[in-house]
Amino acid sequence: MPITFSEEAAGLILIVHVSGKLVQADYANFIPVFERLVGLHGKLRVLVEMTGFLGWEGSATWSDEKVATRHFADLSRLALVGETKWQHGMAGFCRPFTQASVKYFDHAELAQARAWLGEI
Repeated sequence: MPITFSEEAAGLILIVHVSGKLVQADYANFIPVFERLVGLHGKLRVLVEMTGFLGWEGSATWSDEKVATRHFADLSRLALVGETKWQHGMAGFCRPFTQASVKYFDHAELAQARAWLGEI
């Protein structure tokens, strides 16, 4: 499965692992978890760990944009952990779609990403 997720810090931090190419069905699984956590806690901190991530199928891109628009103010921090130059560029691309602080980390900096998410 290209997307898996887990919760940390009593649900305040959502860890999302993505690989391969995301498809529409991945969002059908992810959105209820995300919206449940937002409903319970308000703003979330999210770590997106990309390993072998190849992007989105066309319909999944549309789902990603709809989620970003609907949840513009529901993130406080977004840490993107990746391995390629285009993934690094995603940090800049994401900024107009959220009020969150967005920061990119290379895989070797995963511990720093987690520490940054944990800062108040």
